Amino acid sequence: MCGIVAYVGPKDAAPILLEGLQRLEYRGYDSAGVVVSNRGLKVRKVKGRVADLAQVVPNSFKGKLGIGHTRWATHGVPSDVNAHPHLSGDERIAVVHNGIIENANELRTKLQADGVVFVSETDTEVLAHLIAATVDETSTLQEAVRMALKRVVGTYGIAVIDAQRPGEIVVARNGSPIVLGIGEKEMFAASDVAALVRYTRQVVHLEDGELAVIKADGFHTFAGDTSAGDMVETAKEPLTVDWDAGHYDTGGYEHYLLKEISEQPETVARTLSGRIDERFHVSHLGGLNMDPRETRSFRRVKIIGCGSAYYSGQIGAQLIEELARIPADAEPASEFRYRNPVVDPDTLYIAISQSGETYDTLAAVQELKRKGGRVIGIVNAVGSAIAREVDGGVYLHAGPEVSVASTKAFISTAAAFALIALHFGRVHDLSPADGRRICAGLRKLPEQIEEILKQGERIAALAQKYAGHPSIMFVGRVRGYPVAREGAQKLKEISYIHAEAYPASELKHGPLALIGPELPTVAIVPDDELLDKNLTTLGEIRARGGKVLMVGHREPDAGLADDVIVVPKNEIELDPILLTIPLQLLAYHAAVALERDVDKPRNLAKSVTVE
Repeated sequence: MCGIVAYVGPKDAAPILLEGLQRLEYRGYDSAGVVVSNRGLKVRKVKGRVADLAQVVPNSFKGKLGIGHTRWATHGVPSDVNAHPHLSGDERIAVVHNGIIENANELRTKLQADGVVFVSETDTEVLAHLIAATVDETSTLQEAVRMALKRVVGTYGIAVIDAQRPGEIVVARNGSPIVLGIGEKEMFAASDVAALVRYTRQVVHLEDGELAVIKADGFHTFAGDTSAGDMVETAKEPLTVDWDAGHYDTGGYEHYLLKEISEQPETVARTLSGRIDERFHVSHLGGLNMDPRETRSFRRVKIIGCGSAYYSGQIGAQLIEELARIPADAEPASEFRYRNPVVDPDTLYIAISQSGETYDTLAAVQELKRKGGRVIGIVNAVGSAIAREVDGGVYLHAGPEVSVASTKAFISTAAAFALIALHFGRVHDLSPADGRRICAGLRKLPEQIEEILKQGERIAALAQKYAGHPSIMFVGRVRGYPVAREGAQKLKEISYIHAEAYPASELKHGPLALIGPELPTVAIVPDDELLDKNLTTLGEIRARGGKVLMVGHREPDAGLADDVIVVPKNEIELDPILLTIPLQLLAYHAAVALERDVDKPRNLAKSVTVE
């Protein structure tokens, strides 16, 4: 959550900071601010979007060093005062911060007892005052930051500047990402590479517990326990980012979300590219870092993720059980990490995160590693924290996903799970014939997704029809249930229509009491062995006056559905991937019809790097 940008070099910092914040606005957008150093600190910050901030930054706002921030509120309401950067009382120190300082109230009370006056409700202001309290006693800003962080409990990604040291910026990471960008006699830092790729593709990722000092001519990184003694300088090798600035443009589409939905034929093709073996009908996943003997040794698969990643994990668990005949299930990482799970050496754990920085998922991975669990990851962002933490995994190669609501990363994750399930299945007992069948189905996916996208205008009309309802039920059975959950998630998060997903078989155990003319149902009805049972469910809904929008592979008997979206048929194991696409379009067009902020829905942010 939140976005950080920092710059030091020969250019004016303000335009670079504002452009970077614009790129990071999907990470938080209730307020924004910048500070530059030029014979003191100059600050501008506002409640609202980065565009509002740009309106109050004058042409005279000059400085060769600065830091900026776009906020997702955790402590204090969105306001000009609570917006970052936060300054010390003497306006010497400025801080921007992602994360949560858990002992902020305790520290605030102690500082107030020492006479410090606070002007905001935020936890971040505590950091500014802590650093200011020690900066005169230390020889470097780096040491002042280290001493302040000794007293902090919680997560942080921070950037700090000192008006009396106008040539350097200190950044530090613990739980919230910080990336350095290496330019030509200039340096950058940000919470995401999106803010950097216009200026450089050479980056360095900080690890938890690391601190860096950046100057125009380079950087130094340090590691060690901030609470104990001096930190030790570390050697970091830069990575080259594959993405460029063009990946972060709307490409002529009205919204990023529509662009990302439309890109799915290409993104799925990239996820599959080079990973299907036509000769032996297997998948090549060298990044898993395990040989066939080790692959066969696992007796169970546990999948963890948050939000849409969790729902894609449910699709993945179904694929693994069906193709590999290994027990598999998915669980929210936010729940898994707190229930003191039993970590079994015969279980393979799979962590999912588009950004690779989702805090709950990262914390769960770290707990699993501490207990000796074998963990692989499915992530989109190369070099991200989870990618570096796991034992191996699969990169999605879906390209950057800017819209807060996940679409192409979800579909690419489901495709990656199909590859993993095929890999495990062929090592176990999946026959060459079934392997050939799944390989053929995977190869058809991009073209079939393209075919579904051609129904956009009709789905838009259906969205207009159903958008007036305050609540919508989604139902699906077995393979269709996680599709229903993802469909409900998309609708509620971008249109603000209340949506609830249930297993179709559970309707009669309570939720059927809600069904009536005022509550429409979106039913996921694949043409599989459960078709007749699903059609019976439609009949039960229609008998109670409920409206039905069916998503399936064929038109049902007359009277069972008010509206139908027909999708191409693939193999039954892969059908959930295709059945999800119309639900993305339905949610998007419903949000547009209701004039919602599609790419930046209220109260949400893209990368959830706090608890």
